[in-house]
Amino acid sequence: MNIARFQTEFDKMMNRDYFSEKVHPMRQEAFIKFLKVGIPTKKWEDWRHTNLSSISKESFRLSDGQDAPKSDIDISQYNINDLETVVIYNGHYLEALSSIPAGVQLLSGLEYLEKKDSGFNSPEHSPFDLLNTAFMDSGMSIVVDQNVIVEKPIRMLFISSGLESLMVTPRVHIDLGESSSLTFIEQHVGESTSFFQNESVFITLGQNAQLNHIRIQSNSVTTANIVNIQVEQNADSQYTFFQFADGSQLGRLNIRAELKGEGANCAINGLALSNNSQHLDNHIITDHQVPNCTSSQNFKTVLQDHSSGVFNGRTIVRKDAQKTDSTQSNKNLLLSKSALMNSNPQLEIYADDVKCAHGSTTGALDTDALFYLRSRGLNILSAKALLVRGFATELLDKIKHDGIRDFITERFDIWLTENSTK
Repeated sequence: MNIARFQTEFDKMMNRDYFSEKVHPMRQEAFIKFLKVGIPTKKWEDWRHTNLSSISKESFRLSDGQDAPKSDIDISQYNINDLETVVIYNGHYLEALSSIPAGVQLLSGLEYLEKKDSGFNSPEHSPFDLLNTAFMDSGMSIVVDQNVIVEKPIRMLFISSGLESLMVTPRVHIDLGESSSLTFIEQHVGESTSFFQNESVFITLGQNAQLNHIRIQSNSVTTANIVNIQVEQNADSQYTFFQFADGSQLGRLNIRAELKGEGANCAINGLALSNNSQHLDNHIITDHQVPNCTSSQNFKTVLQDHSSGVFNGRTIVRKDAQKTDSTQSNKNLLLSKSALMNSNPQLEIYADDVKCAHGSTTGALDTDALFYLRSRGLNILSAKALLVRGFATELLDKIKHDGIRDFITERFDIWLTENSTK
């Protein structure tokens, strides 16, 4: 999508009467900055392994009213047991299909702005932050008051559909008060012809709050899915993240977690499955700003065919962040000689009393283990499947909710079956 096309869509959006003029100045400022920097190229250090031509060359149209469903849609195929669901279809909130549990407020972006009596978050870590601010939709905000324990998980189900090339820019706020807890799930699905989703998620965790954040990226193979997640943690808060990615032609996960209160804990995990010519890219930053915090990054990727992946994990330990305890692990399994993985775990440490470690391994299936399983009577396909399953089990077992773990495990097994004969 060239710059002229972005300009055309921006001008059209600014003339829509259903967008509040309160945020127009912020939109305009962000768009001007975006025009100056443009879409990243491989000359940019953080993007040198990721080709964004599928975005820069496609003429996407910003989703509008005509892209909302004309009649009721059936979401039973996306059923996961024992949770509440908020449905977003081509960027449009479907209230009739949505429900939230007691003790939770579901607000639009403007309602959240007025409730918090503060400005919108508008980070500028990448051009896609700016692009989201410029084109952001009305937004969805989940607010949990202090001391509220939300028993049922809340899922945001993002569905893409249609024959045209669409762009959507979801903007989500998750705000947990002191000593509250929530399990929040994003599920991205759909069979659209061509789709570009540029999502921003802003998470604020009060003192002693706990958020379990699960992201399921299962879009169609014609989707470019970019997500920018910003996490702010106060004292003794816990943020646990897990992404399962088996969809999208191009996927880019950007997470920046800032540990701002002592005793905060952050665990960021991911399991990616790629085949054909998929490219799945993960850039993770954990920023320790105060003493006595812990963090971990644990990502695994299974690559088949000509697919490729990136893990760029970075842990920053500021000068005052003594007693930091942080680990990074990236393990990758190549099921094809044509698959490619780029791994770059990094530690940036300015304090002297810390415990930090990182490691990365990339390789094919263990031939000795294959030989042993064959000697025990398994055929080659079953032996390979067993080893791949064993590779992923550590991360799958970290999912605490039975229904979500069963759903993701089933998708993993389907992928394994479909790719076992290659």
